[in-house]
Amino acid sequence: MQKKINFPPIIYLLVLALAGSGSYWLLTKKSTPSSEAIAQTTPISKPTPQIIVQPQPVKALPGQLDTVPMFNSNSPEWVKTEGILLSTFPSTGKAVPTAHLNFPFQGRFDVFIHHQTHTPKDLQTFYLGVMLHNPGKQPVAVDVLQAATYLTQDAPYITLPTYQENPENTAYAGPGDRAVHDVLQGKRQADSPAKLVIPPGQSRMLLNHPTPVRNLEKPINGRSALMRLNSSGRVYAASLTMFAKKNPDGSDKAPTLEEWQTLLNTGSLAGPRDKAPTPPEQTSGQLIYGRVAGVQQGSKWQAQLVDSPGAKDFTIPQSGQAVSYVLSTLRRGRLGTNQNQTARMLVRYPDTAYESHGNYCVEYNLSLPFYNPTDKPQTVTLTIETPLKEDKLSRGGLLFQKPPRDFPFLRGSVRLRYKDEQGKENTRYVHLWHRTGQVLEPLETLMIPPGSRKSVQIDFIYPPDSTPPQVLTVRTQ
Repeated sequence: MQKKINFPPIIYLLVLALAGSGSYWLLTKKSTPSSEAIAQTTPISKPTPQIIVQPQPVKALPGQLDTVPMFNSNSPEWVKTEGILLSTFPSTGKAVPTAHLNFPFQGRFDVFIHHQTHTPKDLQTFYLGVMLHNPGKQPVAVDVLQAATYLTQDAPYITLPTYQENPENTAYAGPGDRAVHDVLQGKRQADSPAKLVIPPGQSRMLLNHPTPVRNLEKPINGRSALMRLNSSGRVYAASLTMFAKKNPDGSDKAPTLEEWQTLLNTGSLAGPRDKAPTPPEQTSGQLIYGRVAGVQQGSKWQAQLVDSPGAKDFTIPQSGQAVSYVLSTLRRGRLGTNQNQTARMLVRYPDTAYESHGNYCVEYNLSLPFYNPTDKPQTVTLTIETPLKEDKLSRGGLLFQKPPRDFPFLRGSVRLRYKDEQGKENTRYVHLWHRTGQVLEPLETLMIPPGSRKSVQIDFIYPPDSTPPQVLTVRTQ
């Protein structure tokens, strides 16, 4: 996963040009006494950011990823040609054997899809299909536990407030952001089947949805989807993309199951391909994480944050002190902990990511059983924040800066659950939109009476189009 904002390519070029210049240029058309009606260029220097060091302890996150496999289809990100995005079918009988990874699913597994297109030929509509195949001799039932999919046009990448209450999923910045919040809330969209029954030796479509660009203000669109499934038997999965055929009236026609099967059997990988990733053994020079296309191991990380293994309490920091726990760490971004939380790939294409960098769509469940050992009430704050990325802490603590860097590195929702002072269960859904290095106000503030305990549960699904690593900081005021 490369650090980027999902804007059109022309915007990328503009941002790169501005960033490389070291200053912005203001063009004015007003004439001056010394230059009659000649345009002036006046440099406006960008302020030197103030680096802020937070020297509190930074700890690895307890727990580990589970072993639930995730079908992760995210390369190529920008699609221009028809073809196979990701296939775990066997290669036997296929025209392009290298496009098939031969990995069956059974029991619990997840499907994550995230692809975009920009100005396809003749502004044709891309259809995105997800096919499941039963290779056995008995019917297989696939339960769709949760499912959500959105287009970029329905969930655009926009600037939002740093914090925004989001109980109804009305705050989002990107289709992946919107989709994972639905799943966090346990939803299955109305157009998603509750169950697929696949006869022996046959296939069924789990998803067959368009990504139109015609009649949009800009011919750019994409689709993100997250589905949690449970299969009673072995199934293979494939994500594919093809241009829509036309109905007699000129409208788009959804591809049939037979057309998808023909593409699977005869097609090659869709393009253009993303940049090849840097091999894990390379420890210096440019690092290209690459986009993911394969099956990763792990879809959930459960963590009990306590004083030590086997303990039952999280003793709050002393007054004025803090502690941070890392979230979604990755190669060269471990923030001094030596912990790489990234899911490993069980199968992958050779030109795609070696690991699932960023843990897109991995759910984090964090339990914090706070204990106040003092004889006075204490105020504790919780903040999820994005420090400047480092592998080792070069200045003895997490680095932030004022002003923060321009790009949003975290945009998604979290759920907080705890009992208030009256013992009533309190649940908040809060959308976060944070720039990297941003110094933040707390996400939540709690008062813990003397000698008492208060448990807090924080849950979130790491949102696509965010950039790791992050930390959870607990501070006693």
